[in-house]
Amino acid sequence: MSASKKTAWAVAAAVLLPLVTAAPAAHADGKDGKDKQPKPPAMMSTVGGALLSKPGTQVQLGPGAPVLPKELSGRSWIVADAESGQVLAAHNAHWRLAPASTLKMLFADTLLPKFTRTQNHLVTSQDLAGIGEGSSLVGIKEKQTYSVHDLWLGVFLRSGNDAVHVLTSMNHGIKQTVKDMNDHAAELQALDTNVVSPDGYDAVGQVSSAYDLTLIARNGMRKPDFREYAATSRAAFPGEAKPGKKRETFEIQNTNRLLTGDIGVEPYQGIAGVKNGNTTHAGATFTGVAERNGRVLLVTVMNPSSKESHAVYREAARLLDWGFAASGKVTPVGELVPPRSERTTPTAPDDGTAPAPGKNAPKTPAHATAAAPEKSGGIGIALAVAGGVLVLLAAAVFLVNRRWPLAASAARRRRSEESRESEGSPKPQESSSDVNP
Repeated sequence: MSASKKTAWAVAAAVLLPLVTAAPAAHADGKDGKDKQPKPPAMMSTVGGALLSKPGTQVQLGPGAPVLPKELSGRSWIVADAESGQVLAAHNAHWRLAPASTLKMLFADTLLPKFTRTQNHLVTSQDLAGIGEGSSLVGIKEKQTYSVHDLWLGVFLRSGNDAVHVLTSMNHGIKQTVKDMNDHAAELQALDTNVVSPDGYDAVGQVSSAYDLTLIARNGMRKPDFREYAATSRAAFPGEAKPGKKRETFEIQNTNRLLTGDIGVEPYQGIAGVKNGNTTHAGATFTGVAERNGRVLLVTVMNPSSKESHAVYREAARLLDWGFAASGKVTPVGELVPPRSERTTPTAPDDGTAPAPGKNAPKTPAHATAAAPEKSGGIGIALAVAGGVLVLLAAAVFLVNRRWPLAASAARRRRSEESRESEGSPKPQESSSDVNP
């Protein structure tokens, strides 16, 4: 290559690198003072409030409020009240990054209403075509029949891209499913999100944000089926059917380590999902929901740089702990906006400072004006969880509560395990691997 061409390529790379929105966030190198990775945009989307458009950490501590944890390395994170929609604190909330399998929350929120859980589907080779190399799989086999319920267990618990591909095929293919997901994201005002691959597998142009993932999780948790699957720690999954024999099953376990626990990480008190992810490009990502003393919080952490084991879960747990301690002692820095169809107040016009919205955004993007408590969206989720049913399939126990039965279910799980240990029964084995792209 000539010297002039080399120079041209160098200039192009220098110009384009900051524009790659799916790249990880910047972290200063303490040794030489240089940034090894791109920085977040100087101005991001204003959906949910002006403060959320700014790079860096946004928090407004009041009297008696605890300071934020020091051990936070996520490129982007957010902690919010699930019912009021108030954002308690955020860090690069609208930075558009690769979401990995947390994007399956949008997939589920979009497709769950389309099929009855008792519907059966005979899997074909075409259903399983195009699954990305290294994908996490639940173990679906060609020429075997599975119920929609089985498929959703595969999506939520094992983050199975094979289950996603089968459901996508049932929904008339990838092109239609991508369109449906992007349309639904626009309805939710998740305007940082652009779907290319329904399973969250790394793809050029596929992005979301901590804000959007939290918004998506909040809407999903309004659906009873979504809540049930997100809170299921273990379940029996159909094996291969053989002529003349009863079809066997095998146990699958949720890859959400704040739900099931693992070496070095305990189940989080009151946890009820929602979804984790991990790919080469996205790093580790996680959105979780938990309840404590009647308060429900949502948290999302994207791509922590910390080398500690299970960093994404540890940082999410720290933010949840902080959020529960800080609730009522901080001034919200923004809000989780309601879906477009549920808006009850007009939104402010775009002032021109925000970057162009994602591909899925409507021609006239909506922007929230203030961090006031959400109306229709907050009331909707509060009413939904008031009559919620949490099914812990792993223990075959059905817990019916009038509020989010999160803390109660965690306590029951602990008591059940203690009882088994005292009786000499072995504790269920938990995988030490975190398999979920």
